[in-house]
Amino acid sequence: SMAAEELQDDCEVVLEAVRGHWEALRFALARPRASREVMDEAVGQSGKALQYADGELRGDRDLVLRAVRRDWKALKYASEELRADSELVLEALRQDWAAFAWAS
Repeated sequence: SMAAEELQDDCEVVLEAVRGHWEALRFALARPRASREVMDEAVGQSGKALQYADGELRGDRDLVLRAVRRDWKALKYASEELRADSELVLEALRQDWAAFAWAS
């Protein structure tokens, strides 16, 4: 419905939902996925939240570093450029050598 779509694209509404659980992001539309505030909250709970981030935020080094520190598997959702960033790759490798698979 139109009302549901408006709520799913409202950053404040989605931020409140994400504060409850980061997986609420799977129902979010474009604007919340591009919101640094929303994604900061989600990544603070789980690095896996990075998969729902807008493309530009997947290239945000600080956000991606926070995600990778939470869960090395977040590296696979980072931009290609950041998957070639030695500090990020090392951070992931400290957790699991299998992170080599996501480095570019």
